[in-house]
Amino acid sequence: MDRLQAEQRVEQLNKQLREYGHAYYVLDRQAVPDAVYDQLLHELIDLETQYPDLVFPDSPTQRVGGEPLSGFSKVTHAYPMLSLSNVFGEEDLREFDRRVRSGASGEVEYVCELKIDGLAVSLLYEDGKFIRGATRGDGRVGEDISANLRTIRSVPLKLNETATIEVRGEAFMPKGSFHQLNEERESRGEELFANPRNAAAGSLRQLDPRIAASRNLSVFAYGAGGDGSNLPVAGHEETLRYMESLGFKVNLEREVCRSVEEVLAYIEKWTEQRNELAYEIDGIVIKVNSYEQQEELGFTSKSPRWATAYKFPAEEVVTKLLNIELSVGRTGAVTPTAILEPVRVAGTTVQRASLHNEDLIREKDVRIGDQVIIRKAGDIIPEVVAALTEQREGTEEPFVMPTECPACGSELVRIEGEVVLRCVNPKCPAQITEGLIHFVSRNAMNIEGLGEKVVEQLYREGLVKDVSDLYKLTQEDLLTLERMGEKSASNLIAAIDTSRSNSMERLLFGLGIRHVGEKAARLLSEEFGTIDRLMTASLDELTAVHEIGEKMADAVVTYFDNEDVQALVERLRDRNVNLAYTGKRVRLAEGETVFAGKTVVLTGKMTQLSRSEAKERIEALGGKISGSVSKKTDLVIAGEEAGSKLDKARDLGIDVWDEQRFLEELHD
Repeated sequence: MDRLQAEQRVEQLNKQLREYGHAYYVLDRQAVPDAVYDQLLHELIDLETQYPDLVFPDSPTQRVGGEPLSGFSKVTHAYPMLSLSNVFGEEDLREFDRRVRSGASGEVEYVCELKIDGLAVSLLYEDGKFIRGATRGDGRVGEDISANLRTIRSVPLKLNETATIEVRGEAFMPKGSFHQLNEERESRGEELFANPRNAAAGSLRQLDPRIAASRNLSVFAYGAGGDGSNLPVAGHEETLRYMESLGFKVNLEREVCRSVEEVLAYIEKWTEQRNELAYEIDGIVIKVNSYEQQEELGFTSKSPRWATAYKFPAEEVVTKLLNIELSVGRTGAVTPTAILEPVRVAGTTVQRASLHNEDLIREKDVRIGDQVIIRKAGDIIPEVVAALTEQREGTEEPFVMPTECPACGSELVRIEGEVVLRCVNPKCPAQITEGLIHFVSRNAMNIEGLGEKVVEQLYREGLVKDVSDLYKLTQEDLLTLERMGEKSASNLIAAIDTSRSNSMERLLFGLGIRHVGEKAARLLSEEFGTIDRLMTASLDELTAVHEIGEKMADAVVTYFDNEDVQALVERLRDRNVNLAYTGKRVRLAEGETVFAGKTVVLTGKMTQLSRSEAKERIEALGGKISGSVSKKTDLVIAGEEAGSKLDKARDLGIDVWDEQRFLEELHD
């Protein structure tokens, strides 16, 4: 191949690889198999090695990061990167809406977008080519991090047209990449990043671009520098679509709203669903759509009057640690719990938080009386992150873990390889009560009406000593309990009776065997068919089951070798509790069912199955449930009122079924 032919081939390869990269990193769609992409990339590398003068700045080979920099130079933004004002509740938002409508002519519509929790960046292009990238800095002067931004695959190095434009975006680290990074750092004994935002910021401020290249960062474009007058658009939503056409990654989960009620509905939706996203968000950005109205409204000295950020309730707050209490779980694990001065965090009032174990208390040097940082995200149990040691007054007391079980007085032991202390007394009342609560829970035997308080009363009154005793209760027994009326007692007896016919996997999970979760209980039930067969299974037979490891197998053998457990099973049998698997028997080898090996997303309302039932059925057939739609999704099952996930699935060309089609496949 002569030089002219090489030049033509390099140009062709650059074009192809840019298109494939755009599909993968921006549109979340794989245009060609990895092997094809890799083959073309290697061909380009070979040609560039042979002809170094054909290495262009926008070549896909230039994403790996060059030599370390000596420092970052300063960049003055042509248009200031102003911060937004914040609102923290409905009344604040309504007040913002009133100010906008009083200051703007005509009907107002807003564009609502997810507020990505990352690092704001500016991307400058001239004649369609990436020239420079910078941090926000103080809003007027930032740092030139072009070398690091070049490594991010969702940042186009060449636009789809020869536009001169400054694009504003948010650089972030996806949750999956964050967890992987921290696992790698932990294995090397390095300090962990506190959250994805810190990890992204730390990656982009590395002087060695190769570090940024290894961190799998991404960027969502959210606007353009200036007032938009130099763009072929009349408003913000059009700008986002225009940037998408240029090749930028733009968040699809946005919505145009024509009233404050629609804005509030959007906020409510994403407050509930934000934990399903593949990236962190810390609020919602609300912008007036029309550029003409934006100009009318103008700016304050610090922020635009036509935009605001609704901030989710704080997920990290400071409060006082009043005491540390111990609780004993169903497996005997003794867990310290922080008792706190009540404080609002993530929208709820918190008075208790997890301290995990004695080692963590010692490592973080948490003392009774300390001011501590509490973190809560979504439905996650609040935890103590750190003690503010610099605020100590000298009256704080170190916590000393007791040597005896707080519930039964037995000696606590630490099993080799574990960090928790355990009570190993099988008659410990706390363990028995917690085991009963687990047994009746929704994901186990699902006995409606048997809440914690009722279970504790039943045990305290001597009516129930183990799970088999639940099946000999009478209505008269229940009527002796506090606040238990005839109707409630009758309903509870009916619920207990209904649970007798549950399939074996619910019973197996309810028994609380160590290391055996819902999925393992289902796999074991499906494989062995009955409790009797499982009780006689050898270690080799158990480890031969798909996804059952040695640790879990050993726990099952040890559990059923116990004479008390064998006697318990006989009592359950005598009380007509089903001990067999009655679900659909499906082997999980890939290809044997329509769901085997598939990643499935459920969205919208199901009318004939609950969300948890649908999830359970799909997983039983070898499928994997995901909370968000991406290029890795194989199938979306859409119920009534399906929203953005359905739209995204259609955009990505993913197979979509309605509930009826789903049910037909289940019954085949």
